[in-house]
Amino acid sequence: MPLRLYRGDLLLIAVLLLPLAIAAPRLGGPPGEAAALLGWVGRVGGILGLAMLLVTAALSIRLPGFDRWFGGLDRLWWLHRLLGFGAFILIMLHVLALGLARVPAGLEVAVLTLFPPLSQLALWSGWLAWLAMVIFLAPTFQFFGRLDYQRWKRLHLLSAAALLLALGHALPLAGETWPWWLLGALGMAAMVWRKLLSPSLARHPYRVESVAPLARGVVEIALRPEGRGLRYRPGQFVYLTPLDESLTAGRGEEHPYTIASAPDDPLLRLGIKDLGDASHALQTVSVGSRAMLEGPYGDFFAVDYAQRDALWLGGGIGITPFVSAARGMAAEDEGRHAQLFYLANGPDRAYYLDELTRCAEDVERLTVTAHFYREQGPLSEAFLRHHCPDYVDREIYLCGPPGMISHLRDLLAAQGVPALRIHCEVFDFL
Repeated sequence: MPLRLYRGDLLLIAVLLLPLAIAAPRLGGPPGEAAALLGWVGRVGGILGLAMLLVTAALSIRLPGFDRWFGGLDRLWWLHRLLGFGAFILIMLHVLALGLARVPAGLEVAVLTLFPPLSQLALWSGWLAWLAMVIFLAPTFQFFGRLDYQRWKRLHLLSAAALLLALGHALPLAGETWPWWLLGALGMAAMVWRKLLSPSLARHPYRVESVAPLARGVVEIALRPEGRGLRYRPGQFVYLTPLDESLTAGRGEEHPYTIASAPDDPLLRLGIKDLGDASHALQTVSVGSRAMLEGPYGDFFAVDYAQRDALWLGGGIGITPFVSAARGMAAEDEGRHAQLFYLANGPDRAYYLDELTRCAEDVERLTVTAHFYREQGPLSEAFLRHHCPDYVDREIYLCGPPGMISHLRDLLAAQGVPALRIHCEVFDFL
């Protein structure tokens, strides 16, 4: 992921460093003696680790619009994961450094520092918090096979226990408690919203209006709002929770799907490819059944990007954000030119190509070029340059399978395209 600072990043850094800044006068600078230095490193690591853990919880709030402060929900989830693993590492450093700092006084003293009598509830609360972290982080290493999405979400409830236990460890031992109360309140508020309140307050009721087959294993589902519909921009996505009782899988489960409709469309349309149990079941979802939508999320076609002409490279079901943008261009009087390269295995898998070609005929600012892997192999720089000579000067958007994204990133980087002008939409954050 390109290194780009967003306005939310500065706030995040300030919040992370707040407890350490408050504790700095009491901690002092790093001492010169080895044992004292280890003790200092242990305390600093513990403060930063706990701050990262609490901020990780706060970032899970998933409020529409909040994600744009951090470059979209995919990047926010990346930060969430990064801080979570960072917190675990720093907490391990905290334990190890404090134990080693006591070794010069004797091994028994070091062991007693880490494993005191059970009456020392604050210290044992810290160990229980660490154990809860191990249990809910272990599946991400896939020690037990492929990660199951819904089971992983339920297991995340342990993170709430880890937070409470970690606060039970820090509050009795901290010299200044108000930063921990503040961060703890933010983290717990995010979890209460995410797990208890958002299912009823943040979701919008819709009805399935139609299910149109596009190709084998691909459908476009049109949904009509029961009340006021969601307002969205091209390139955004929603979490869909189908309630159709006839579904063989996925009923009541939320999964992210990119919006394929234009913002002025009275129906909200989702292109859904059969990629798992839930998306397979949605291929035959009942017309008239109810569904809940949450969002919109995402920052793919961000409004603050430089107003250069755009190059769109889409493949597989990753074509949907470009379909939304192309459909929306017909209602716009002006805007930048966009050239879309539709990358598909063959004409039979370019399920939106005919419509996109018609859009390009009606909209002067849109050009569509098809590229078929089975006939032409991977997209080459020569093909790209032939059909879009100024591609290196454009703002570039990629969406599609991981292998396609990796190939395109390498191709563009080899031509000197700055990483900050390459924007990707990914769904590996869930």
